[in-house]
Amino acid sequence: MTGSSKNSPWNVPNAITVARILAVPFFIWSLVAIADTESPMRWVSVLIFIVIMASDGIDGAIARKHGLITNLGKILDPIADKALLGGALIALSILGEIAWWVTVVILVRELGITIYRLIVIKKRVIAASGGGKLKTIVQAIMVGFVVSPLTAWFPGDAYLAFEIALINIATILTIYSGLQYMIAAARAKA
Repeated sequence: MTGSSKNSPWNVPNAITVARILAVPFFIWSLVAIADTESPMRWVSVLIFIVIMASDGIDGAIARKHGLITNLGKILDPIADKALLGGALIALSILGEIAWWVTVVILVRELGITIYRLIVIKKRVIAASGGGKLKTIVQAIMVGFVVSPLTAWFPGDAYLAFEIALINIATILTIYSGLQYMIAAARAKA
């Protein structure tokens, strides 16, 4: 890669991130089209979800390895995560698989942090924090399990309790990481 392409926001990692954003509707469609939670076809949705989430690590690894980290990438990457996870949560709530209050709490935090990032973008770009990255990983694990047809393989209350625990952990981490951003913002103003 040439030196001039390293400074350009139009690079391979950012192209992968844009492809992730464009792939989100395909995941949502697969999830809604295969609404039966115990259908083996739900694995198609899980596979699409995993590919999109895995590409998140790939674009970041390429950007870091080749010095292709850009402000555009710092903005697009969390937007891609929010589009995928937000779309999944809304679809899962429509399908009755996740309570609407969970989706609302998570989306309010996600939209609030995104709006905050867009407001301060002229002063500085705010990359994802460690807590924000952990939150995204736990949310992804939670969505993967809820989307999967594992309830057919593990009937009864034990597996549902496991899913509920994942949902609760993801929600708590979402609130906690949102508070981290708010505290950091308050300190930056002081």
